[in-house]
Amino acid sequence: MLNLFTDPNLQWILLGSMLLGLSTGVVGTFAYLRKQSLIGDTLAHAALPGICIAFMLSGVKSIALFMVGAIAAGMIATVGISWITRYSRIKADAAMGIVLSVFFGFGIVLMTQIQHSSYGNQSGLDKFLFGQAASMTSKDVYTMMSVAIVLILLCAALFKEFKLISFDPGYARGLGFSVTTLEQLLLWLITVAVVVGIQAVGVVLIAALLITPAVSARYWTDRLGVMTVLSGLFGALSGAMGTWISAGTAQLPTGPLSVLTATAVFVASVLFGPRRGLIAKLLRRSSAKREWAAEAVKQTKTAAGAAKEREVSV
Repeated sequence: MLNLFTDPNLQWILLGSMLLGLSTGVVGTFAYLRKQSLIGDTLAHAALPGICIAFMLSGVKSIALFMVGAIAAGMIATVGISWITRYSRIKADAAMGIVLSVFFGFGIVLMTQIQHSSYGNQSGLDKFLFGQAASMTSKDVYTMMSVAIVLILLCAALFKEFKLISFDPGYARGLGFSVTTLEQLLLWLITVAVVVGIQAVGVVLIAALLITPAVSARYWTDRLGVMTVLSGLFGALSGAMGTWISAGTAQLPTGPLSVLTATAVFVASVLFGPRRGLIAKLLRRSSAKREWAAEAVKQTKTAAGAAKEREVSV
C-alpha cells in the first residue's frame, strides 16, 4: 500500500478515482432528492450500445470516441424517459426500467456481434461492464478533472434552481423557471458524470457510486448545501480508499472496492448519524424513558404526599 505514494501510475488512478467520486457525489445529491435513484443505473446501461456503435464505426479503441458514443446514447435515453413519462400514464420508475432493459439488451447484442466479427482489436470492450480503473492514464485523469470541474461549477451556479425543482417544481414553475429545461439539464449532467465513471467502475456499479454518498450525507445534516458538500467528500473518500486497498491487495479491482467503501460509509452513517442514526435514536429513546420514569416517580411521590396530608388533616 505504501507504493501509492511513490508509484506515478497509482497516483493517477488515485486522483482519477477521487475526482470521479467527487463529481458523482455532488450530482447524485439532486438525483437522490428527486427520487431518481434508478436514473444512474439506467444511464449507465444505456451507454453500452453507444460505446459499441462508436467502436463499430471507428474500428479502434478510443476512449474519447467511446465517451462521445456513450454520452449520445445517454442523451437519447434521457429524452426517451422524458417522452414516456410525459405522453403516457407510465411513471418515471417504470419508464427508467423500460429504457434500461431495452438499451442494455441492445448493447449486449452489439457486443456479442463485435466479439464474433472480424473487427480487429475488439477484446477489452467487456471491461466497460465491470470497469478497469487500472487502465486509466494521465489523459483520462485530465478528462475526469475537466468534467468534475464543469459539473461542480454548473451545480454551484444552478444550485437554487436545482433546489427548487428537487423540492417544489410547481413553485419553481410559478416563479417563471422552465422546469422541463432544468430537469433535462440535470439529467444531462448525470449522464456525463455516469459516462465518465464507467471506465473506472463499470456499467453495473456506477449507480452505487452516484447514489450511496448522497444517501450517507443525508444522515448527517438537514441542509442541502452541507449535504451536497458531504456527498462529494464521501464520494472522493470512497474512491481514495478503494484505490488504496486495491494497491495493496493483488487481483482486487479498484471500482468494486470503491463501491464497498461507499457502502461502509453508508453503514457508519446509519449507525452514527447525529439525528437519524440508529445509535442517536436509541440514546434519545433511552433518555425519554428515563425522563418518563423520573416523572412517574415524582408524580407518585407527590400523590403519596397529598394522600398523607389528607390523612393528617382528617
